[in-house]
Amino acid sequence: MDDITKSALAEGTYVAYTDGSCKGNPGPGGAAYRLYAPDGSDPSEFSRKSKHTTNNKAEMQAVIDALKATPVDAYVMICLDSEYIKNGLEDYLPKWVGNGWKTSKGKPVENRDRWEMIKALVDERLVTFRKIKAHSGDPDNNRVDQLAGEAANRAERAAKKHQQLHKDASK
Repeated sequence: MDDITKSALAEGTYVAYTDGSCKGNPGPGGAAYRLYAPDGSDPSEFSRKSKHTTNNKAEMQAVIDALKATPVDAYVMICLDSEYIKNGLEDYLPKWVGNGWKTSKGKPVENRDRWEMIKALVDERLVTFRKIKAHSGDPDNNRVDQLAGEAANRAERAAKKHQQLHKDASK
C-alpha cells in the first residue's frame, strides 16, 4: 500500500482499486475491485464476469461495483488505470449532461447508461479519482488486473462451453 492510500485511509476515506478486462473488444470480459475501508480491516475483493462487453464497459462496471460497496455520503478515492473514465467524469460528463447526453459533435454519448449510473453513485458520495499507471508494479493495481483477467477468462470459458453445447444440440 502506497503513502497516498495510507494517508487517505487515515483521513477516513475508502480507497478502491478498479480494473476491467476484455477478451476481444467486444467479447467476454471481467470487472474487479479491491476496497480498503478506513477502519483498518482487510481489503474486500470482488470480481464479475460478463458474456459480452467492451474494455470501457468492463472498466466502468468495476467502478460501479466499487462505489456500490461504499456507504452513501462516504469519502471515496477510486484508483484506476483508465483515462477514459477519469477524463470522462472530470472533463466531459458536465458537458454531456449540459448537451442532453450528446458529444461536442452532436452524437449520442457511448455507454450513457453506465455514465448515468456512475454519476448517480458519485453524486451520493464525495469521490476523487486517482490515475494509476497500468502494469507499473503497484501491487493493488496488479491484483485487480489479475482478478479482472480471471473473471474474463471464466466468461470466455463459459462462452466456449455454451457454443459447444449449442453446436452439439444442433447435430
